[in-house]
Amino acid sequence: MRYVTTTGQVAAMKNLVNPLHVSRFLQTYDNAAVQKGIKLSIGFDFDKYVSITRTTPTKTPPALVFQLDRAPIKPGDGFWMMGVDKNHEVAVLQAARLYDLSGSNFAEHIVNVHSADPAPPAHPQDCCSCTAPSAKKITGKVAYHGDIWVRRDLRGQGMPKIMAGAAFGACFAMWAPDFVCGLVERWSLDKGVVTQYGYPHCEAGGLREAVQDVLTDYFVVWLTGDELRCRVDSHERTKVAR
Repeated sequence: MRYVTTTGQVAAMKNLVNPLHVSRFLQTYDNAAVQKGIKLSIGFDFDKYVSITRTTPTKTPPALVFQLDRAPIKPGDGFWMMGVDKNHEVAVLQAARLYDLSGSNFAEHIVNVHSADPAPPAHPQDCCSCTAPSAKKITGKVAYHGDIWVRRDLRGQGMPKIMAGAAFGACFAMWAPDFVCGLVERWSLDKGVVTQYGYPHCEAGGLREAVQDVLTDYFVVWLTGDELRCRVDSHERTKVAR
């Protein structure tokens, strides 16, 4: 009996997530965190995440995309990660969520999220816009990665690379997205934090937000689904820099 593999079957096989590759990829970053005295965990209850951020000194409230009253997160469409030290005190935090932008794009969506305030603007000049050309090409299954916080005593020790690596692995395992993206401020570029995250693409105009005469500009950073898959699958011989 002959078995004929169709084009669709070949495509489906290529899109399969290799659980061994993902587990080894994640283990590398988990081990790197342990070596720095940090125990990572993952959660899915965003009400709990909001509660943790409120009781964590120096941590600002979650970004709008992770505030449930502004942008609800369905079960299975989001996760957050927390790292605690030997005293069980919160040392690092981050979150990610999945968007179905098959009929839209990141530029349109992020402006909608930041404009969907239930109350009228507090100031006539309050507004936001996304002018990055590439943001309009970020479509399909889009994982948004952000709300990254590192406690002051752990900064400058490579934690952004560890956290981003763990987030990339979890995003790939759960969703195999078409894109992983985020928004960053200029200071994170100037201090080399974005380089540690490992995003290969960065573009100005990701979001310009004016709130009560305070103007904030964000860059959009991203990697494609193929780049993410390649990173996970080729991780067998790489190590996290210490």
